[in-house]
Amino acid sequence: MTSAVSADGAAMNRPGATPSLLRRMACFVYEATLLFGLGLIPGIVGAVFVAQTGQRHPLQSETALRLFALLFYGVYFVWFWAARGQTLAMQTWRIRLVTEGGGPVSQARALGRYAACCAAWFLPAALVAAALHLGPWPSLGATTIGIAFYALLSIAEPTRQFWHDRLCGTRLVDVRGQPRPPKRPA
Repeated sequence: MTSAVSADGAAMNRPGATPSLLRRMACFVYEATLLFGLGLIPGIVGAVFVAQTGQRHPLQSETALRLFALLFYGVYFVWFWAARGQTLAMQTWRIRLVTEGGGPVSQARALGRYAACCAAWFLPAALVAAALHLGPWPSLGATTIGIAFYALLSIAEPTRQFWHDRLCGTRLVDVRGQPRPPKRPA
């Protein structure tokens, strides 16, 4: 059976096929936009605390806020991946996370994938920025370059999946034309 292939080598419009790199990255940008708004919550809570008390709480440091955001985002991703196989952005772009066998992802596997995603997408740029003592804007540039480079590495993976998916035994699939899955019981 022959199927149409997109410019990045992924099968197009075939449910269960790997979504194109362009669609996956558009989903990534949409996810970042959604999470940016949610990421403001710790800062707002901290600002209200300072305004009301006049004191700065030790948990309001940059490191504490970053750790809180990492935990907050982890709960978001792990819960959505394990409960539905899709985050809010993935639902919009009709992309689903499944195991290599096509089944639902467990919470443990979703947690492992979240850790692998953080390490693959952001850790290299964070280490470069720390080693070179880069300021905020150059760090953002290093992160952007790292994300683009890592995304392009998926072209070298035989099934065009991201390398962290291969490591975690998961894959992203195109679910356009498929009915939405029923919600898992709690």
